[in-house]
Amino acid sequence: MAGRAHALMVMLASGLLVVLGGCSSPEPTPEPDVNVDLLHENWQDTPGVTAGSNGLQVTATARRIVEQNGAGGQPNPPLNLAGTHLVVSGDFTLSATFADVTADASWALYDRPPVIADEFRVEPAGLRLTLQGDDLEIAVFDGTQKRDMTQPVPVHDERVTLSDPGAPLSVRRSGDTLEVTSGGDKLASLPLGKVFSSGKLWLGLSSDSGAFDVTSLKAAAPESAGLRTSGVAVAEGQSSADGLQALAAKSRPDFKIGAAVALGPLASDADYARELVGNFGSVTPENAMKPQFLSPQRGVYTFEEADAILTIAESKGMTVHGHTIAFTEAMPRWMQELPSGTDAERKASATALLDYVNTVVTHFKGRLASLDVVNEPFDVDQGTSLQQNIWYRVFGPGYPAVVSKAVYDADPDVRQFINENGADVPGRRQDALLKLALDTNTQGGHIYGVGLQAHIYDLDTDAIPPGELSRTLATFDAAGLRVRISENDVTDDQGTDAQARQYASVLATCLGSRACVSYTTWGVDNRYNWSIDDDGSLQQGHDFLFDDGKPRPAYDAMRRSLGG
Repeated sequence: MAGRAHALMVMLASGLLVVLGGCSSPEPTPEPDVNVDLLHENWQDTPGVTAGSNGLQVTATARRIVEQNGAGGQPNPPLNLAGTHLVVSGDFTLSATFADVTADASWALYDRPPVIADEFRVEPAGLRLTLQGDDLEIAVFDGTQKRDMTQPVPVHDERVTLSDPGAPLSVRRSGDTLEVTSGGDKLASLPLGKVFSSGKLWLGLSSDSGAFDVTSLKAAAPESAGLRTSGVAVAEGQSSADGLQALAAKSRPDFKIGAAVALGPLASDADYARELVGNFGSVTPENAMKPQFLSPQRGVYTFEEADAILTIAESKGMTVHGHTIAFTEAMPRWMQELPSGTDAERKASATALLDYVNTVVTHFKGRLASLDVVNEPFDVDQGTSLQQNIWYRVFGPGYPAVVSKAVYDADPDVRQFINENGADVPGRRQDALLKLALDTNTQGGHIYGVGLQAHIYDLDTDAIPPGELSRTLATFDAAGLRVRISENDVTDDQGTDAQARQYASVLATCLGSRACVSYTTWGVDNRYNWSIDDDGSLQQGHDFLFDDGKPRPAYDAMRRSLGG
C-alpha cells in the first residue's frame, strides 16, 4: 500500500462494511428481497384456472351478471378469492409470463375483492392488463363510485404495442408510482393514487374468449415491506357461546339461524368473518349457486366459488341451504334463450334443463341440508300467476314437479323448498304458494316446505305482525309443510328501534313454532349492503344486523328475544 495517496482500510464487523480514509462511501448494501412463486400457491377455487405441469392453464368462463329482466351482462371475471392473496406494506414487483394465448389473456391485481350482487358488480381499485396479440391494454381503477356502477370506467386506460408479446410482464410499485414493463421496456408510469392502498393484493387470471398458459408468476419485495401470502379471513372466526345460534340452540337444538353470504367478504373481511361465525349456524350462498353463476355457458360449469363457500361452512360446523335451481331472474343467457316454439324444440330444451339440474344437484350431493328448487315462481307484481319463464314454456305450469322430481333423483336426502316473497302474511299470494307446494307433491314432487322471504322494505306496508305470522305458520303446519324464514331483512327508515322490534318479533315467532325450522337473514354487515338506484347510482342500505363491524340495535334485540 506504500506510495498510495489515499490508503483504504476495510473493516467487517457484525456484517457492517465500514470504509475509512477514503474520499467517498460506497452505496449501502441493497436490502434482500422476499420472493414468492405464485404458480405453486392455491388456485383450486378460481373459476377457469387449473394447475398443470407447466404452470397454470386459463380458459374462458364467459361469466357475466345478467340483470333481472334478462338484459345486460356486466363482465364478472374471477379472482382467486378462496386461495392465496398477498399482503405487502410497501414497494413490490409482480411479474408474469404468458404462453399459447389463443385469443386474449387478462391479469388483474386488486386491493380488495369486488362487491358482487345478483345484478351488478362493484369494481374495486386495481389494475387490469389484457394481452391480445401484441396489443396490451392497461386499465387502472380507483374504486370510486361512478354514475353507473354496472359500466365501470377506468381512471386510466391506454393501449401499447409490445415488441415481444412472450416477454415477462411486470408491475412495480415504487413509492407513489406504478410502473408497467415488458421484457425490461417501460410501458407506463402512473401516479399510484388510491390503487393498492389496502396493503393487500388479490389476483385474477381470465380470458374472454380463449385460453392461455401462465408459465411464470412471481412476487418480490424488499424484506421491510413484509411480503407474505395469506388465506381467507374467515379461517380465524370462532363460534361464540353468546352468539345467536348458541342462544337459539338452548331451547331448540336443531333450529338453525343463518345468513346469506358471499365469498369476497368471507375471504377478505375479518369483521365479517367474526360476525358470521360467531352468530350463525347455517349459510345460504347469496349468489354463488344461482344458475348464471354456476353455468355461464351451456355445458360449462364454474362450481369453484360455491364449493369454496361450502368448504368454509363445513370447516366451521355450519349447515348449508342451497339457493337456487329454477329462478326466472338469475338465468344465464343461454338458458333464457332455449327455444320452446315446437314440440321438438321443447324436447331438446327439456334435455338441456334437466341435464343442468342433474349436474348441479349431483355435484353438491351430500353437502346441502336443504335447497330452493323453485325460487319466486309468481308474478313480480305480487300476483298469483306463475311467471312464464323458460321452465314454464318448456314443461308447462307443472314445471315445479318436474324440477322437484329431478332434484330427488339426483339427491333424495336434500330437503326441498319453494321460496317466495310477499307470502309472509295470510292473503291470496300465500294461498297460491300453499296450493303450488301441495299440487307439486300431488304431481309426484318432494317439497318439504316453503321459504317465506320476509323482506321488509317499508314498515308501513311490509311489516309482519306476530299474530299474522303465527297464523301463517299454523296454516302450513296443518298442511304438513315446514317453513323457513328465508331472507329476512328490515329497513331502518323509521329508525333503528322500529327495525329492531321487527327483527326480534319475526325471529321469536319463528322459534316458537314447530312448523318453522330455521331463520335466515339476507346479509351480515352493511358494508356489503348495496343496491343500484333507477339512475344507475350506487346506494348503501342499513338493513342488516351489523354496521361496519359493530352490532346494531336489531342484533341486541334478537339476542334478548333468545334469552341473551
